Amino acid sequence: MSATLPPSRLRRRLTALAALPLLTLTACGYGSQAKDDPATQQVAAGAKKIDGLDSVKIGYFGNLTHGTALVGARKGFFQKALGGTQAKYQVFNAGPSEIEALNSGAIDIGWIGPSPAINGYTQSGGKSLRIVGGSAAGGVKLVVNPKKISSLKDVKGKKIATPQLGNTQDVALLNWAAEQGWKVDAQSGKGDVSVVRTDNKVTPDAFKSGSIDGAWVPEPTASKLVAEGGKVLLDESTLWPDHTFVITNIIVSQSFLKEHPKAVEAVLKASVDTNKWIKAQPDAAKKAANDRLAVDSGKALPANVLDPAWKSIQFTDDPLASTLDAQARHAVKAGLLKNPRLDGIYDLTLLDKVLKAAGESPADDAGLGVK
Repeated sequence: MSATLPPSRLRRRLTALAALPLLTLTACGYGSQAKDDPATQQVAAGAKKIDGLDSVKIGYFGNLTHGTALVGARKGFFQKALGGTQAKYQVFNAGPSEIEALNSGAIDIGWIGPSPAINGYTQSGGKSLRIVGGSAAGGVKLVVNPKKISSLKDVKGKKIATPQLGNTQDVALLNWAAEQGWKVDAQSGKGDVSVVRTDNKVTPDAFKSGSIDGAWVPEPTASKLVAEGGKVLLDESTLWPDHTFVITNIIVSQSFLKEHPKAVEAVLKASVDTNKWIKAQPDAAKKAANDRLAVDSGKALPANVLDPAWKSIQFTDDPLASTLDAQARHAVKAGLLKNPRLDGIYDLTLLDKVLKAAGESPADDAGLGVK
């Protein structure tokens, strides 16, 4: 069919097709309403509303890499900062559905990974969102079946799972494979390595059954695989300068940021306060995150999964902008993204205000901030 199209139309169609996997929404709709948590601080009687808002809707994933949101919700940091404005929470399983929720106004602020943030920003022509703060770094590993893979070179020819086509870990695996000199078709996942896109909830069972040989996944999925007999073959942090790279940032819709800056500042203050508490009370924070996971999903993580997973995540207010820029270039190199224009994806004005008040240094936007 494509042979009958004029060259200009063919190029446009191919560009559109290449973008589809990054735009596809999951079947879970806009995510699930978080269940009531009796440990979460409720709105204090008589407390003043911020920006006149009845509520601020906050989205996050039920992953430990979103630990700031989990702990902040569980320990009441967000509610305390928002005063008389109710903090409401929504839990997501995938980045595209959270971006859609942000665009529709179903949430105002969200914790999210780099790839969906990049995609949401670029596909909207730079009009949908801003990254306003950092949250977490690291916490991603290549875990393999040691009976099938004993060294990095053994990965060639094997079946390796990632959470989703075009997601942050998918891009990382494709980029790493290319650096080994291996060829993989990004769309189909076929090549010198077979990339199997599998939901994190399914990956442990797929690993146990032998239908995959390993997985490039975030925590706690990585530690779940280790608990099933897997071996950590590679910690992604070792591939980055200073062994750090962004795994979770804070985004906000541009309209909400413009109309309700005080509310955004309050959430950022709560995030900074939460990260400070996490670092000061790591064991209590780990328990709080797990307690929130139990409320949201109905099941807490066992200690043999929780402990190593929590240890591998770094919580940070810095959005690590230079590493997000690098991840975007990796997606371009893999053929999953056209050359993106990321100028203006960051607005760290309110974060820097909060950090200054806390006696901390301002964050770097790597030249990608609003002018």
